Amino acid sequence: MLRQKVTYSKTILSSRLLIKGFLLKKSKKCFLKKKIDIAIHSLKDLPVDPIPGLEISAVLERDDPRDALVLNPKIQFNNDLNNITISTSSNRRKSQLLKLYPEIKMKTIRGNVDTRIDKMEKGYCDGIIISAAALIRLGLQDRITYLFDSEEMICAPGQGTIALESREEDKGIKKIVNSINHKKTSICVEIERSFLKKLEGGCTAPIGAYAKVVEDKVLLKGIISSINGKKYITNQALSEYTNSNKLGIELAKKMLLDGGDEILSEVRG
Repeated sequence: MLRQKVTYSKTILSSRLLIKGFLLKKSKKCFLKKKIDIAIHSLKDLPVDPIPGLEISAVLERDDPRDALVLNPKIQFNNDLNNITISTSSNRRKSQLLKLYPEIKMKTIRGNVDTRIDKMEKGYCDGIIISAAALIRLGLQDRITYLFDSEEMICAPGQGTIALESREEDKGIKKIVNSINHKKTSICVEIERSFLKKLEGGCTAPIGAYAKVVEDKVLLKGIISSINGKKYITNQALSEYTNSNKLGIELAKKMLLDGGDEILSEVRG
């Protein structure tokens, strides 16, 4: 049986962070009451510390992990975003944009993709930053003005990946779901999430991580930055594909020692 739609109050939907937390709590209750067997999530929104009794059973092949710029059609894009107003709800995107364009004007924006585009077109801002995968899944790829590569903006851990969650005890469901697990994606996102977990960042911290398979190796890129983008550390590490389980932890340790710990302490206040 497929259970699809739940309606929430406007108060809850006013905050993206509340939405995430509320939906996770709601799915947990449904799991415990055995009203559902599988929950489907955007992996980047899932906490790195699993809910007791639940587990990520599978991930689908990763879609485009990049961040996308969507500009108001009235704005002419000339590869320079300084002095125009860009909106995002992500500290990671905000910090990396400010690193690239120190004179850019930033505004916070909430709501789903359609709501954000509508706000932009009504003059709230000149452009917005959204995950490319979200736009593509909604058939809005034609709205993409520019895609940031990983040299410009490192994505959130797990970005572009759909995860399937189930009960640990339910071996039958796990076996079924695991049959659609994409192995390479699974390895890469686990590395990214272990990087984030070691940094104790959480999904709202200005931390980026992107792992990809290059022939028989895995390359991981990471960034830790201040909210204003003035302080940041980037680094990368390479490991054999068959021995990459500690890659995220080791890179996180190195970046903490190189000054990442100080930056994160300032971010946490």
